[in-house]
Amino acid sequence: MTRLREHYDTVVKPALLEEFGYKNVMEVPKLEKIVINMGVGEASQDKKKIQSALQEMELISGQKPQKTTAKKSIAGFKLREGMTVGCKVTLRRAHMYEFLDRLVNIALPRVRDFRGISSKSFDGRGNYAMGIKEQIIFPEIDYDQVDTIRGLDIIICTTAKTNQEAHSLLKGFDMPFTK
Repeated sequence: MTRLREHYDTVVKPALLEEFGYKNVMEVPKLEKIVINMGVGEASQDKKKIQSALQEMELISGQKPQKTTAKKSIAGFKLREGMTVGCKVTLRRAHMYEFLDRLVNIALPRVRDFRGISSKSFDGRGNYAMGIKEQIIFPEIDYDQVDTIRGLDIIICTTAKTNQEAHSLLKGFDMPFTK
């Protein structure tokens, strides 16, 4: 069992049970999955760009990413339906907790001028989305091997029903929210 999963079972779960007054232990919100998405718009012109993005995503997540394709053609972007435009990874169970642990304790503090993440990025149903401007904040990425600085989106899906429940859950995992 990962360190963060033990922390959830011993500290976060009882705190949420007390804070919201759930009648059943199964009502307590928990993490469902984490989806990491990296858009590579230049991939339509240069196939090497998507290969480097796939390698970096695999290093960051510890799991093989899948390519995402364009759903419709857009002439202005020189994009045809079915072209590769990015990659994504869905993390669950132990991989998810290990990634969240590395994100909160190692990667986010390495962001330049970091003051915390916005607490307004909840979607109303207990899911949290955040964007990272550069993938080099992760220690697995070798700065000298990077050809282009790319951003990535991280979506944390929970079983919480409201934003307040999800905020309390993520705060229990020491997410550095701004005031």
